[in-house]
Amino acid sequence: MQIHQDWQWLDPAARGASVAMGNFDGVHLGHQSVIDLARGKGPLGIITFEPHPRQVFAPDSPPFRLMNAESRANRLAKLGVEQLYQLQFNRALAALTPEDFAEKVLARGLGIRHIVVGADFRFGKGRAGTADDLTALGRRLGFATTIAPLVQIGGREVSSTAIRQALSEGRPRDAADMLGHLHRIEGEIVHGEKRGRELGFPTANMALTGLHLPRFGVYAVKVDVLTGPQAGSYMGAASLGVRPMFGGEVPNLETFLLDFKGDLYGHHLSVALVDYLRDEMKFDGLPALIEQMNADCARARRSFRPD
Repeated sequence: MQIHQDWQWLDPAARGASVAMGNFDGVHLGHQSVIDLARGKGPLGIITFEPHPRQVFAPDSPPFRLMNAESRANRLAKLGVEQLYQLQFNRALAALTPEDFAEKVLARGLGIRHIVVGADFRFGKGRAGTADDLTALGRRLGFATTIAPLVQIGGREVSSTAIRQALSEGRPRDAADMLGHLHRIEGEIVHGEKRGRELGFPTANMALTGLHLPRFGVYAVKVDVLTGPQAGSYMGAASLGVRPMFGGEVPNLETFLLDFKGDLYGHHLSVALVDYLRDEMKFDGLPALIEQMNADCARARRSFRPD
């Protein structure tokens, strides 16, 4: 998959794609239905934006993203996307009218031949443009438009908002049903305080900066080590939160890989939330904490399922 971060001066070989356009946060089943409608009409492309528009217009809002740009790109590559137009979102791009965006970015810049958007898609300055407007503009500018219907599960619309709610309530399996895959947190392993190693449970620590925070607690997880000599898939138990036993304040993810020995510092992990096991707890002492961690690992083994 090729990733392009600008719509100007594009290599001619990267033009002429059949694209789906949106933010694709989570790449859930609704997003996947939009992408599927773009297949077979040319090279498969995605138009998305980085940073997310909400980060530009509401920079002080709480973290909300289900995945960072790297995770989104990894997921889109698995779906067969050939061209990812990850356009830099700034106030200049946001100031384009719907007409200017369609003409300058879509038609002249990217040279698209076909575009698919969701029924609720809005674009252009002040979100003034609708999916129907895009259809009319495409007729004039030389590209076809398909409007994808909204996807529902059990009578409820699949949306990033609904997935965030499920994760906030500790329902990762419900989130996975809407995503079409397990919710994953990906990133590089960072150095922690190494308390887990001292307790006999060495953990891989990952930052959660900018991401929506699932319910704090302990999870059964599937862990994919993405880089290094021990790359592969493992079962694990992970603590997501602030570590009340040790007076922590900054949320992070600490993952213990079952049946694993080795050094993961500097490597990239993808941690998938499978089951919520319990809330964060503060124990009377280290023996009680170790006993509970052993119980958590036993429960995690029973919870494992393939992604």
